[in-house]
Amino acid sequence: MGLVIDTNVLIRAERDARADLFPLQTAHDNLYISAITVSELLVGVRLANSEARRNRRSAFVEGLLAIFPVLDFSAESARVHAELYASLRQRGELIGAHDLIIAATALQHGFAVLTGNEREFNRIPGLKVISFEAQ
Repeated sequence: MGLVIDTNVLIRAERDARADLFPLQTAHDNLYISAITVSELLVGVRLANSEARRNRRSAFVEGLLAIFPVLDFSAESARVHAELYASLRQRGELIGAHDLIIAATALQHGFAVLTGNEREFNRIPGLKVISFEAQ
């Protein structure tokens, strides 16, 4: 089964050298990131408050893009997203917009999500959520 890495896991790895991604690469064969995660990470590059930080973040993102395949937000992902959004809204349990896109993308591909934000992702019916803390 594939595993979609949530943005918060990657941000933690960028900020904290102890949050090593290597065990993930050896424990899971099929690791992916979603297109919205790429956007979130690139926003962090653009908003960096110094050139040094911008360069460090940019190198980190480009390194990730060289390692992990990116899953596009396709028309099929959009259908899953719409269904999830409507269901969560009716239950009064909406989650963050980007997290919902990540969840829809993972579900559309039949993949789990690795995250440090289990509370939100656990609201998604049928989504396998793996805690980054447990890795």
